[in-house]
Amino acid sequence: MTDNHPNQTENTANTSMSARKKALLLGKMLGLASEDDYRPSQASIGERAQFRLQKSRILHQLNLETIFSLALNYTPSDVTGEDLDPDWSYQFFQMAEQISSRRMQDLWARILASEIVKPGKFSLRTLAILKQLTQREAQVLEKALGMSVKLNSEARYKLLNGYRIQGGLQQYFRKTSNVNVGLSKFGLPYSSILTLMDAGILHNSEFETGLLDKNASILLSMTDSQIKLTPKSNSLLFSYYRFTPVGDELCLLVQAKADKEFSRALTQILKADFLIG
Repeated sequence: MTDNHPNQTENTANTSMSARKKALLLGKMLGLASEDDYRPSQASIGERAQFRLQKSRILHQLNLETIFSLALNYTPSDVTGEDLDPDWSYQFFQMAEQISSRRMQDLWARILASEIVKPGKFSLRTLAILKQLTQREAQVLEKALGMSVKLNSEARYKLLNGYRIQGGLQQYFRKTSNVNVGLSKFGLPYSSILTLMDAGILHNSEFETGLLDKNASILLSMTDSQIKLTPKSNSLLFSYYRFTPVGDELCLLVQAKADKEFSRALTQILKADFLIG
């Protein structure tokens, strides 16, 4: 099955159309445009409704077939499969049939493949949020994940926002006790953070670690790199944004690209109060 379905091909071919012509194209979805032997002016409103439903069912079937075809590519043949929970399966296909974006279809395909291998990784709540997720929001999540870190052996990602000096003499000899990482400089402005919060992917507030032990080294693991550091004092703590349980599940799907520029800049920022290496 090819990557492009009729909607995508049509959209690509008509990117330079006027707004009015694009609006008129929506008539096809409503059964208000002539196609082959169908003429809306000669059809009753009931016939037009039936024609629209038929087109909708065809698109839904095409969406499901595309997702299923993609899922087969992600399903290993050397691993024992499991039966899907009937309720989960029903809800999955009810939602998946409405996913027309090729990029989002790929995410749904990987969920299906993952559940066949090991059921229970992705909740129905996650599916409901994913169904509402736009391509832009998915791109923001991809960007945020590429800048997130895991501390030591933790399984969950954290989006570091900076660190803070609490107590100790350093606090009195610095203009500010807060050091900001500057996520916006690397393509993740606060508006993007709010987007992920509104989507239920990030919690609505910042979090802090406890005070870090200057005698204990810390390993920050990013997508394809690691930073080993040791606090220079016992007065430091990290501030970060935490992914929600749904966000954690979505992080398993997103193929984040490492942001090497951000990784280098983060290392330079941390050098002020941490020993690197």
